[in-house]
Amino acid sequence: MSAIGHYIKSFLLVEMLAGLGVTAKNLFRRKTTLQYPEEKTPQSPRFRGLHALRRYPNGEERCIACKLCEAVCPAKAITIESAVREDGTRRTTRYDIDLTKCIFCGFCEESCPVDSIVETNIHEYHGEKRGDLYFTKEMLLAVGDRYEPEIAKAREADARYR
Repeated sequence: MSAIGHYIKSFLLVEMLAGLGVTAKNLFRRKTTLQYPEEKTPQSPRFRGLHALRRYPNGEERCIACKLCEAVCPAKAITIESAVREDGTRRTTRYDIDLTKCIFCGFCEESCPVDSIVETNIHEYHGEKRGDLYFTKEMLLAVGDRYEPEIAKAREADARYR
């Protein structure tokens, strides 16, 4: 483009009028903004959110400390330590997940043979400091206890699609 043509376009504000045209075109269209706390967007059935450790109906924790989830985690976000109990079964003494490292791939959930670790549909959690997103065994069990009815319902619905 010649220098004179560029000067004329700048003088007539062609680019600004084109931008105003886009604004005018979209001014009366239907709005897509949601008022978040009151209105929720539809969530995919495959959504993976906050982790939880589940218990059996008798109250015993499900995790048998096989450490498959720790081995399969590509981000190395899971740390497990275990001990053998008096009855000969192995259980975890430490089960930590660092959610700042976690990539929410779901491999831990898929590898668990007893359906102990699950990723819930909970997405409304936050941490103000790095340590706030470091979940210990007790915290994960508390999440599982609190949301067990929703987790069981989701697992049942998921089993129908497999």
